[in-house]
Amino acid sequence: MVYIILGKGFEEIEAIATMDVLRRGGVKAAFASVDGKTVEGAHGIQVASDTTVKKINLFDADMLIVPGGLGGVESIERSRESMDVLKKANDTGIPLAAICAGPRVLAKIGALEGKNAVCYPGMEDQMGGAKIDNSCLSCVDGNIVTGRGPGAAIAFGLEVLRFMKGDAAAKKVAEGMTYDIR
Repeated sequence: MVYIILGKGFEEIEAIATMDVLRRGGVKAAFASVDGKTVEGAHGIQVASDTTVKKINLFDADMLIVPGGLGGVESIERSRESMDVLKKANDTGIPLAAICAGPRVLAKIGALEGKNAVCYPGMEDQMGGAKIDNSCLSCVDGNIVTGRGPGAAIAFGLEVLRFMKGDAAAKKVAEGMTYDIR
């Protein structure tokens, strides 16, 4: 199971596009809210979560994903449970992904130290010891996948799908979406 963590103020396109791409690719995925059943995004779109961070079972977690949206990122950072589950996932080798401002959360738990990554332009100094190259839409380094921002949402989703199920699965979904994959 892939869990996409939603905090109030998350970037809707990053969360929903990633979920859509993963489900098109046959990946079992769920929205996990910091708290509550419904989470409001940065642009006022309400999304029903499938579960909460408190209920994430790391034994069945294949990956945890943090979308951007500074409000959502701050909500996750204020949630001890969210930060603890992300830290435990990182410590046990469960893959992590984040896009836009989301990589800041991964930096705070030490997951980006020495890693190649991308983030929302202007946030480079908040990425800890990561090596940031924002000339790319998305980046994979070991068990970490990062994406640059809202405009990279589909590319990021496809990169996560490629990480989970391979190049052929990502190409098939991209083709079905009439998206030129790189």
